[in-house]
Amino acid sequence: MFEEKLKKIIDRFEFLEKEMQGQLDRNKLEEYSKEYSDLKDVREVIAKFFSIVEEIEETSMLLKDKEFAGLAENELLALKSKKESIEQDLKLLLIPKDINDERSVIIEIRAGTGGDEASLFALDLYKMYQRFAEKNKCKVDVIEETTTDLGGLKEVVFHLKGDKIFSKLKFESGVHRVQRVPLTESSGRIHTSAATVAVLPEAKEIDIEILPNEIRIDTMRASGAGGQHVNTTDSAVRITHLPSGIVVTSSEKSQHQNRARAMEVLRTRLYDLNTKNQSKAIASQRKSQIGSGDRSERIRTYNFPQGRVTDHRINLTLYKLEEVLNGNLEEIINGLISAERLEAMTAFETDDEK
Repeated sequence: MFEEKLKKIIDRFEFLEKEMQGQLDRNKLEEYSKEYSDLKDVREVIAKFFSIVEEIEETSMLLKDKEFAGLAENELLALKSKKESIEQDLKLLLIPKDINDERSVIIEIRAGTGGDEASLFALDLYKMYQRFAEKNKCKVDVIEETTTDLGGLKEVVFHLKGDKIFSKLKFESGVHRVQRVPLTESSGRIHTSAATVAVLPEAKEIDIEILPNEIRIDTMRASGAGGQHVNTTDSAVRITHLPSGIVVTSSEKSQHQNRARAMEVLRTRLYDLNTKNQSKAIASQRKSQIGSGDRSERIRTYNFPQGRVTDHRINLTLYKLEEVLNGNLEEIINGLISAERLEAMTAFETDDEK
């Protein structure tokens, strides 16, 4: 079954190679070129795999020869080990890629249960992603934020632009929980508060078409008390997508810029909605615990008294709370990526056996 899959990939590669030498329109050429490029590296590893298979068959014939049987047995052990290694490499290469991994992201952080302490924690999370962005040479562009009287964040929406950044931060969606003694707590009692994070792959105009009659655009004054901005011009923009009921706002100084940013967020939310609807059938068959994007799922706890961070999906606990809040998320991200690959590999092997 596995070798049949590999032969089909070679057939497809050769088909693309032949077709690209003929007359194709621009769109078809771009489509075939991308697929050809994606398959090129895989095809080279497949060639190595079948070369080893052929060597194993030829060496097995020598087992019948008493003079060479001993040498053949040793050679076969080495060849079979090499074959298993190449097979594992191929399975990793053949795991379906997340088409959104290359994209930048829009991140939404909202204070959850816990009152003022939750809003202060939301601010901590925002600073954590800011520092992560700095370390990864990414640009942070705030679209909307609402602050509290204590300086915390009720909500912040920001664009994080960077190379393949969604592949690194897609696991951050969910409920983040904090356990610590609030500044306002005089008795020293530990409180538990929470904030939700949504990491959405940035959508382009080509991904989602929004018709003019599907939206209502309202202008208003930027937020006053309890918000970041106070001005006297109607610069803030609110866009309502009538079919879905999704409402987005942007409250920077330029109305033109706000409209563009709000449309950017609207496209991204609609794209995220479409993606989730398309994956529901798959999710019902195989429930993934990694990167599910479920904003109601508690994914991580930040415990200040013990200085630890625990990611509940992979049972990873690090006593590096300060480092993590300073944007050093690599150890957690790498653990989640490894778990996702292992899960995908298991699914691939299960499908292969059917």
